[in-house]
Amino acid sequence: MNKPPKGSPSPSHSQVVTEFAEFARLADYSLMDSLRVDPDATDDGLDHRPRQVYSGHFVPVAPTPIADPEYVSHSKTFFKELGLGDELAHDEAFSKVFSGDLSVAEAPMRKSGWATGYALSIYGTEYNSQCPFGTGNGYGDGRAVSVFEGELNGKRWEMQLKGGGPTPYCRGGDGRAVLRSSVREFLAQDYMHALGIPTSRSLTLYASKSETVDRPWYSEGSNAADPDIMVSNPVAISTRVAPSFLRVGQLELFARRTRNKAHAKSCEELEMIVNHLIEREYQGEIDQGLPLEKQAIELAKLFSSRLASLVGNWLRVGYCQGNFNSDNCAAGGYTLDYGPFGFCESFDPEFQPWTGGGRHFSFFNQPNAAYANFHMFCKALRPLLKDGSEELAQLDQILKGFAEVMQLELEKVWANKLGLDSYDPDLFGELVTLMVQSKADFTIFFRELSHIPENTLALKKSFYVDTSKELHDKWQAWLSQWRELVLAQNNDGLAEVSAKMKQTNPKYTWREWLVVPAYQQAAQGDYSLLRELQEVLSYPYDEQTHDVEAKYYQLRPKEFFNAGGVSHYSCSS
Repeated sequence: MNKPPKGSPSPSHSQVVTEFAEFARLADYSLMDSLRVDPDATDDGLDHRPRQVYSGHFVPVAPTPIADPEYVSHSKTFFKELGLGDELAHDEAFSKVFSGDLSVAEAPMRKSGWATGYALSIYGTEYNSQCPFGTGNGYGDGRAVSVFEGELNGKRWEMQLKGGGPTPYCRGGDGRAVLRSSVREFLAQDYMHALGIPTSRSLTLYASKSETVDRPWYSEGSNAADPDIMVSNPVAISTRVAPSFLRVGQLELFARRTRNKAHAKSCEELEMIVNHLIEREYQGEIDQGLPLEKQAIELAKLFSSRLASLVGNWLRVGYCQGNFNSDNCAAGGYTLDYGPFGFCESFDPEFQPWTGGGRHFSFFNQPNAAYANFHMFCKALRPLLKDGSEELAQLDQILKGFAEVMQLELEKVWANKLGLDSYDPDLFGELVTLMVQSKADFTIFFRELSHIPENTLALKKSFYVDTSKELHDKWQAWLSQWRELVLAQNNDGLAEVSAKMKQTNPKYTWREWLVVPAYQQAAQGDYSLLRELQEVLSYPYDEQTHDVEAKYYQLRPKEFFNAGGVSHYSCSS
């Protein structure tokens, strides 16, 4: 399981790019060249005030540079994959671009980036109420500005600045991201890739030495659900990279306009964005010579499979997205938007790190959230299909079948985590009950189980509470039953089963209480702990040094339970 996501290219043996001019020559803007610009956009890209965007697929926007930028880190793994030399991260022109200053861009790079609009749906319900205009025309990339698109090592990538300043979609915000959230997203994307889970990727992280913004946050020792103080935070820009940043919410936006007959070219713009999605995310998997109606059906099938696999993998590693709306759901089927996310420690099927998320976005409820997003994805495709057509009936069947696709994926995930060839619902159901009762640490428990112990002593190091004799006996009975099943289903021997389980169950996970000191120290200009975490989380399945194990493979200390900003948070902007 600890392999790069499917489709990730191997490092090229061609010449490594070490100079900015060489990097700039790789620019190729398929989105801006093939899709429609907002007709009300300015020519200079200085389009930073909130306004309604009525049509078009993108708005040209020049990012707002952060003041006095300082290099924090870059992803050496991803640089190598892209064919970029590490020294490029320290190049003056490269650093300026990825801290928001496009004035140094060299042709064919452009001196303006772009922002895109999308619609908002929460659990299958369309919303306009959070749009300042009440129309939905104000939703979109409020502080994310894409600045580069091109082919690197044979694969197309889009590079986007998170915290790159306000856009027409900023809804009155300042367009900035604080260092705290930037560190979290930068580390999390690298970690998820190392876990073998499709994700947007981290390229670079730059912080301002002088520019700050105020944000609500938690005072030291606070147990409150909501932030109780205003904190001055250094601003930062992290660059996230993906094959595209097309979201389910983008397709929804153009489908809504088509249904509402918002303007004469609304259906044409929906067709264009669907074609562009197929070109960017499903090229080679869908025959683009087919009529669009048939391509749309193939698209729905493929996205159904990708989305189910993605969410299954989230559960495999204990990840909770926290806010899995349609605008946070990448239409390419990978993890996007690391805002109020978290990783389950003390096992709870209803784990939810975001105080505003509720049960509907909780850990074990993510498959249902995925269905809601897939429902909106299919709804966005419907205007392309004729009433009563064979394709429309097929789309309805694909949507109806998503629950089964998702269930089969979950059964495969849980069977793999337990080292079994097939899923046993009774065995798994009893395990969930015991883990809840023992408050088992999700990651440590499954890693210790991967050693295939004969008694519960090894498992107890993952429990947050002492077990009674009755509970101990139940654990021993479950463990014996499980071992018998493992032996019955596998002919390879226990050593081989254990090795496979260790490639499914990571040893090292994201623990917020260990990340907090990293971004706190970073705010003081000390990036050493951040870089240490980056290294440790790059090899989550490996046995690392004794010192690493002593520090990073342990239960959460009691003082970090119910701690604001650690166990829960209202936002992370």
